[in-house]
Amino acid sequence: MKQNRPIYLDLLRIRQPVPAVVSFLHRVSGAGLFLGIPLLLHALDASLADPDGFAALAANPFLKLALFFLLAGYAYHGLAGLRFLLLDVHWGSALKQARYSAWAVLGAALASALLIGVWLW
Repeated sequence: MKQNRPIYLDLLRIRQPVPAVVSFLHRVSGAGLFLGIPLLLHALDASLADPDGFAALAANPFLKLALFFLLAGYAYHGLAGLRFLLLDVHWGSALKQARYSAWAVLGAALASALLIGVWLW
């Protein structure tokens, strides 16, 4: 019996639908937020220790960039999570509505990332 399975599958050439991309990014953002917890706790400890520690953290460009990615990740994760909660109650679960809501999540996340960037810098 001959199998017609692909021998080599190039994952970079496969184009996923937008809802699949939103789902994948939701998982990645959740993992990134979990891994960012120690950085946030260290920054909180240093900023509450004394006023000099807070001033040093506020002037650190690496920390601002890390904070930007964490806050943008929180915004994306929250928006995508809200979309998934609505899908769980069968609101917008038709294919066309699911695509529109996925694009809406990506657009709102981009807008919130721009707002967070303006706020930080």
